[in-house]
Amino acid sequence: MNIKQILQDQQAEITRINTSKLCTRTEEKMFDLQSNLAQVVIGVRRSGKSTICMKVLKESGVLFGYVNFDDEQLAGLQAEQLNEVLETLYKVYGDITHVLFDEIQNVPRWPLFVNRLLRQGMHIVMTGSNANLLSSELATHLTGRYNQIELYPFSFKEYCTLREVDIKSLTTKARALAYKELETYLHQGGFPELLRLNNPHTYTLSLFKAIIHKDICKRYKVKYEKTLTDIGNGMLDLFCQEVSYSQIQKQYALGSLHTAKQYVQYLQEAYLLRLLPLYSFKSKDKQSARKCYAVDPAFITNHEDFRQTPNLGWRLENVVAIELMRRMNSEIEQLFYFRKPKNFEVDFVRTRMGHIEELIQVTYDFSTPTTKLYNREVGGLVKGANLTGCKKLTLIMMDGETRTINQDNQKIHCVQATDWLLGRTDDEE
Repeated sequence: MNIKQILQDQQAEITRINTSKLCTRTEEKMFDLQSNLAQVVIGVRRSGKSTICMKVLKESGVLFGYVNFDDEQLAGLQAEQLNEVLETLYKVYGDITHVLFDEIQNVPRWPLFVNRLLRQGMHIVMTGSNANLLSSELATHLTGRYNQIELYPFSFKEYCTLREVDIKSLTTKARALAYKELETYLHQGGFPELLRLNNPHTYTLSLFKAIIHKDICKRYKVKYEKTLTDIGNGMLDLFCQEVSYSQIQKQYALGSLHTAKQYVQYLQEAYLLRLLPLYSFKSKDKQSARKCYAVDPAFITNHEDFRQTPNLGWRLENVVAIELMRRMNSEIEQLFYFRKPKNFEVDFVRTRMGHIEELIQVTYDFSTPTTKLYNREVGGLVKGANLTGCKKLTLIMMDGETRTINQDNQKIHCVQATDWLLGRTDDEE
């Protein structure tokens, strides 16, 4: 293994990156390059983690080195070789003050190495594609000496920016074009590379397989990769629906309910899926009930054995769910769903420091709602508000009039999805 040659090749690769042509992402402001904390960016594969780190580092003007541990030439690198990597970084880049470690979790015992560099005053930026591995090991070995940044694929606003869509104008034409782009986004999603590819199906299938094989099976030594793949595809078919661990155990002939929960947890930790807990006054319900969302619409559209009929309302709900997670401060905010069987359901409950801030309902066409639709969406918000005491009620719709509905002493703000996703609502922070 010629480490110097590998790092020089990687250096040549990043030198070609022109940051002036890259989309500015909201998460850039979360970096603190002068901090003595490691800046840790986690998220699904190919969401742009390396790119955002590179952009922030290059535009800051600091002297930094780069190692991509996901390079197949570095496969099998052992912990005792990490010091050789550091020495080689100095040889290739000179007197650096910062270093970017890409997918460092591929190397055994990496936290000890990172901790040593932090003690020596090195500023570290690092990425990873597995929330549990990074979070658990960082919490154990770095004990608070890190700043964790979650990165999702492009938001709709970022997607529009890259597509050069006018998102500032409120003319009829501009609003119509934004609407059309959202229709596409609900199916295509926001993976950066998909914006310039002609075959999204092949790309997404390949990405799905890499997540299953590299981020889960290889890392956790899962024996039955085919079973996990089938469960992943099956859950993508069940987006926006509650997860039944007992049904998963039965359908895929798993040995125990624990195994079913473990497999689903792996899929979430690798950021293929996001699971929302049920809002309940009983802690047992919060721990057991979960609702499933795909991390990006591309996985809904392009996974194997796609069986789901096109449900545009669920696709919009999925996009809103991920956007809410993207906007959340995970240290003080949480997201839930709320339902009372055979009574009502609220799509999202947004809390801050344990206090309910907002109830949100999502529907596709609310232009001329039927009585059943009106009672489900508006009635659900009213009943949820009466039970929780929440006063901020929002209905997000693809089609319909922006207005306020007064119902049973509750005010419901109806907003169009394009406005909400682009941050153009009056109460948007």
